[in-house]
Amino acid sequence: MRLLLDTHALPWWLTDDPKLPAHAGSRIDDPTNDIAISPVSAYELRFKALKGLLPGGDLAAAEIAQVADAANFTVLPLTLDHASLAGSLPLPHRDPFDRVLAAQALPGEYTILSVAAAFDGLGVPRVW
Repeated sequence: MRLLLDTHALPWWLTDDPKLPAHAGSRIDDPTNDIAISPVSAYELRFKALKGLLPGGDLAAAEIAQVADAANFTVLPLTLDHASLAGSLPLPHRDPFDRVLAAQALPGEYTILSVAAAFDGLGVPRVW
């Protein structure tokens, strides 16, 4: 299975946070799955830390590349085509981070691993 981690899934997985269900963590740990992360997640972590919404977000963002390398995760490119697709996805979902993740998942045939049911309205498959 090709999985793109939503931003919250990565730190929850790294810290064994109980908010990440065991079955979701098992999907990330399964070596037969292709796990991907997006550069937009580093931006989202830093942005939320800047706004005071995510203590430790700066540190988590700084470590994403090392984590991806150590865990053998794919870091997806972020292209102009992704940006254009994100802008054309249906409303009312307005979270720009989710829209970019969906736009990266769709052409790469990735399933989003996320608690956020809002992805369901963007045409991208989601598991949790």
